[in-house]
Amino acid sequence: MKLKFTLLFAFIFSTALLKAQDSLMLRKIYDEELVNGQCYANLHYLCKNIGPRLSGSPNAQKAIEWGKKLMESYGFDRVFLQPVMVPHWVRGAKESGMIVIGNNRIPVAIAALGMSVATPADGITADVIEVHSLKELDTLGAAAIKGKIVFFNRPFDPRFIETLRAYGTAGDQRFAGPAAAAKYGAKGVIVRSLTESIDNYPHTGTTSYDKDGIKIPAAAISTMAANQLSSLLKQKGSSPVQFYFKMNCKTLPDTLSYNVVGELTGTENPNKFITVGGHLDSWDLAEGAHDDGTGIIQSVEAVRLLKVLGYQPKNSIRAVFFINEENGDKGGEKYAELAAKNKEDHIAAIESDLGGFTPRGFGFSGASPAFVQNINLKWKKLLEPYDADRLTAGGGGSDIEPLKAKSPGIVLIGYLPDSQRYFDVHHSANDVFENVNKRELELGAAAIASLMYLIDQHGLN
Repeated sequence: MKLKFTLLFAFIFSTALLKAQDSLMLRKIYDEELVNGQCYANLHYLCKNIGPRLSGSPNAQKAIEWGKKLMESYGFDRVFLQPVMVPHWVRGAKESGMIVIGNNRIPVAIAALGMSVATPADGITADVIEVHSLKELDTLGAAAIKGKIVFFNRPFDPRFIETLRAYGTAGDQRFAGPAAAAKYGAKGVIVRSLTESIDNYPHTGTTSYDKDGIKIPAAAISTMAANQLSSLLKQKGSSPVQFYFKMNCKTLPDTLSYNVVGELTGTENPNKFITVGGHLDSWDLAEGAHDDGTGIIQSVEAVRLLKVLGYQPKNSIRAVFFINEENGDKGGEKYAELAAKNKEDHIAAIESDLGGFTPRGFGFSGASPAFVQNINLKWKKLLEPYDADRLTAGGGGSDIEPLKAKSPGIVLIGYLPDSQRYFDVHHSANDVFENVNKRELELGAAAIASLMYLIDQHGLN
């Protein structure tokens, strides 16, 4: 009995000691970031000295070269590039659009959807038919749609507390709407911007055509323009409501680009990896500050924090700047492909791609209730002082998703900042450095570094 008591006491003491060590390390991480953090300065450089960086563009290449030099300057054990072929779509001369009612011309804010084809040189003018879902196209059929411009006008559902869910339920009209409308003979498509904000800033984003289908021009219009157009259509005046738009976009041949990878090599398990990343590319309407400048800056900063604090990881830790998330996901696919080829064992991958807002916690993809309960029992109290303790099921990210098929047993994790402002700026001209809060950005980097440390120390099982 005495031996059992001694062993139990030793276990309790050692557990308490480990928790004390973990608590001290997390405090060091936050102190270092909040006093000496480099997030904000690095994001400023990326946004103001490089700017928009759509895949295949000269700015994307500048960002790759800058990212590699930045990681090298931090003294990471390995810094390297992963070659990957990416799509190369260009917007061309600025789009124009207007509502046409008889002799009345009403200009609207418009932006071509990524990967859209151009209009004819003189633009397109046609009657407008308003729909609210892809299913509604099936109900209307070709007789009602042929030769018209289809106007998808389904707004965000404001009842969702997490705005990403509203984006998910509205996004199919942008991604799949043009291809669906083309099957019924539509001449073109305009889509209500995917945001709850009522403003005059169109939000772009990728659309996808069927491989052997007809490709028709597709654009987003601002929410203010969408409301105005919808209201005019309901008035049913003597003249039909038409829409005119002209776009000059085109798709060039695929071009060579790169993922940027920086690594701290594990002292015990060098072939086991914990990866954190975001995507380096951004849409071309602004600086890509929140989408996803903050994500890549937080990723490299998380690794820098561990390095500068003298932490020697048991497993190899990587920061990855993925290329081509916005219109192809080729960077994430290449990273997973090379991980499998090199027989790398990925324990966990974290993605930051929901903006640089106030941290809330992390979502764990495919996690069972028992897994989530265990994670909360182990780490919630440690993260609670920093308001990063919301540890839930559901997470991941587009860039790390391909790892799931290549690395059995990997846990995919999404960094979860507050979501309420993200879609105010997402894919729009508002996504600029000035809309990023320094302290929120730094708190996110420290939260990610803390989780990486805990995973490295204790694993996830």
